[in-house]
Amino acid sequence: MLVQSDNRDDREKVIDENLRRVFDETLEEGIPDRFKELLSQLKKQESGEGSRG
Repeated sequence: MLVQSDNRDDREKVIDENLRRVFDETLEEGIPDRFKELLSQLKKQESGEGSRG
């Protein structure tokens, strides 16, 4: 039983490390310029519609 528990702990550590690595890499990528442009357009539309109401 102890061996199975150790294997599970090792697998969980590897999974945790990989998830952290992927998450960190994703954060470092940043937001693509196209998405920034789309967000800007949405904000302009929202502010324009809000002033009409």
